[in-house]
Amino acid sequence: MIYRFRVILDNDTEDDVFRDLEIRETDTMEDLHNIITQSFGFDGMEMASFYISDDDWNQGEEIAMFDMSEGSNKVKVMATTTIKDVVHEASPKLIYVYDFLSMWTFYVELAEIVEEAQGTDYPNLMFVHGQIPDNAPEKSFEAESFDDFNEFDDDLDMDDYESLDFDENWN
Repeated sequence: MIYRFRVILDNDTEDDVFRDLEIRETDTMEDLHNIITQSFGFDGMEMASFYISDDDWNQGEEIAMFDMSEGSNKVKVMATTTIKDVVHEASPKLIYVYDFLSMWTFYVELAEIVEEAQGTDYPNLMFVHGQIPDNAPEKSFEAESFDDFNEFDDDLDMDDYESLDFDENWN
């Protein structure tokens, strides 16, 4: 069977940037990594990882390029993990991060599963939309709960020692 994916660059620009591609279900996650990097014009020489995602795009289990885990906490590795073992109709979403210094982040979603077409070479880049920017989009990490935080807003007068309620002769 052939898996058709849409790979969307996570960016905050007006223009959408995505690629539609096809790949065999029996290919490895490393093969998927290779077609994604090639379709977006990367050389593929930087570290990258896939993360299994839920419907809300929350990052889950990692599938890494190399096993750098220690002890009994083994991580899945792209070269030995087949696509069908990770992605299926019940779990169709992945997050792909390329180049951990630049943090190129992509949403990878299984669009459909089709029969293999005779005469088609796989993996196959089906459609290209948008140009990738020169630099990875900036990530903004905002914590809404800290918006109104003021560390000095506690109504304490530091010159009023009488109200601080401590024993200055404690030792």
